[in-house]
Amino acid sequence: MSEDKGTASVVAASDIEVDHASLDASIAEFAGKNGDYYAEQFHKIHGSTSLWPNTFNWVAALLGPIWSAARGAWGMFWGFLILEMIAWVQIGRGWWGDPGSSFFERAEKQRERAAGFLERAESARAAGEDPTRFEKLAENIGNAAEKSEALGQAASSEALGILIGGLVLLVLFKALQGLYANSVYEKQFSRWRIDRKAVESGVKPRNMILGVALVVLVAPLTVYKFTVDSPLEVLNAFPERAVSSVFIDSENDTLFTELAGWLELKIDNAAVAGAGAFDGITASVRWVLDGLSLALIGTPWPVVMLVICVVAWRAAGPRVAIFTAASLAYIALLGYWEIAMETVALVGAAVFICVLFGIPLGIWFGKSRRAYNAAEPVLDLMQTLPAFVYLIPIIAFFGTGNPPGILATIIFGMPPVIRLTSLGVRGVPESIKEAAVAFGASRFQLLKDVEVPLALPSIMTGVNQTILMCLSMVVIISLIGGGGLGKVILEALQYAAKGPGLLGGFAILFVAMVIDRIVQGAFRRADQK
Repeated sequence: MSEDKGTASVVAASDIEVDHASLDASIAEFAGKNGDYYAEQFHKIHGSTSLWPNTFNWVAALLGPIWSAARGAWGMFWGFLILEMIAWVQIGRGWWGDPGSSFFERAEKQRERAAGFLERAESARAAGEDPTRFEKLAENIGNAAEKSEALGQAASSEALGILIGGLVLLVLFKALQGLYANSVYEKQFSRWRIDRKAVESGVKPRNMILGVALVVLVAPLTVYKFTVDSPLEVLNAFPERAVSSVFIDSENDTLFTELAGWLELKIDNAAVAGAGAFDGITASVRWVLDGLSLALIGTPWPVVMLVICVVAWRAAGPRVAIFTAASLAYIALLGYWEIAMETVALVGAAVFICVLFGIPLGIWFGKSRRAYNAAEPVLDLMQTLPAFVYLIPIIAFFGTGNPPGILATIIFGMPPVIRLTSLGVRGVPESIKEAAVAFGASRFQLLKDVEVPLALPSIMTGVNQTILMCLSMVVIISLIGGGGLGKVILEALQYAAKGPGLLGGFAILFVAMVIDRIVQGAFRRADQK
């Protein structure tokens, strides 16, 4: 600061004094062994403005990935281990491998085929038939065998070049490790100063042992597999039957067949035992679906179109209303009105059930960390399991048609609204909740008047994501007998009908965009108020 009260001077970065003794002590504590060397190298890196490394670590260059493992630089370990394996594969191919072996094998098979055609030509000649066709085929295949032989010899003659190329690559990769080792380690030091518990430091014997074990297990097998003409069969395919024989006495069955049969039996028994409960769930979903279908399909189409456009106008404004009218006109003019409304009913039923159960569950998980931790694996399973896998137990327990399709959609679409509702509730500041409690708010009033309103942006985002994810299941629902626009896409795929498929796809797109714009517009207007 200058002496004048109204002015201030800016201190250049180069003028900032650094406590070198403290920094050297910190580097020595981080590096452990050879701390003085790394302190000197880190100072060189700090004082350099060049993008090219200005230090070289000979130990890292010689030991390669083992140095990286010992120092805890695992990203560098895996990167250069892969690069060095590529170099060693080339060295192996040029030293003890035979680059032309595949061409020689091809030539041998071609000669065998040519000999077979010559035998057929002799048989045809003995039978008084014209052998010219077989002789011509034998001649062509013989010429191909000669070309394969020539290619094999040429490839074998390049073995020395491949060996030299592999050695050059190995030296290059070693040099790169030496050049960048100190820079990588300096960045690791910077992260360590921020969080010493999360970043490894020093030379750890267990890391070195693990690095050596990984190199010994990974590199030799990989090099052997790519340099030997006929590697062990166990390296090409997992010995499934050999492993299955340890657990299963039968010679014909495998571990897969036993587990698959056991799962199928359990699912069948569960379907029979819970038939009443599953039928009740299906009936409840069908009741919601029938109500929406009656409102959207049973009502005259001009009324439905007018109501949707008015809702879009009131919720999101005139621009969204115009876009909604144009989208509905596209759907109606191409004859998709009834099946599009069936799609909206399917999605609406799924979204209604997702929101009905998802928001209360999200609020519960947001207020109870223990409940959220217990439910998190289930939510991860619901989101990461491929959607087609849902259809297997759904069909077993609930059959086929629209209600089972809605249940599969619910499994896929419910996690976003649960997660984002929970996130919004947990994000309400504690100070605001304490102030509300101090003014006498009960737990219900705190939830209704404070937590839910403040979490509403996150909740509405979850609802929006749930709507879009439910719409993405429209085509998959059609695989188990569901209707709607997904059935149009499925038929187009079956018959490779490009035009109908694209038109139906655009119809699904417009339905999704209309729903998305209305929901987003309604949220923005509510937020502005």
